[in-house]
Amino acid sequence: MMDKELMTMLICPVSHSELTFDRERQELKSSVSGLAYPVRDGIPVMLESEARVMSTEEKLGKAAPTS
Repeated sequence: MMDKELMTMLICPVSHSELTFDRERQELKSSVSGLAYPVRDGIPVMLESEARVMSTEEKLGKAAPTS
């Protein structure tokens, strides 16, 4: 669970933009940089080297197509 006060202080270290918390994937996402930072044991890992590159659909806030 991410602390709401902590969320207001965190920004993407690459783009310096706001982050959104994806509860299901336990990630902090930046639609500006297209990176998703993992949250492990409630601790955000704000390292670019640890971030996952989001798909175009994720960056645009759309659901990924299903097969």
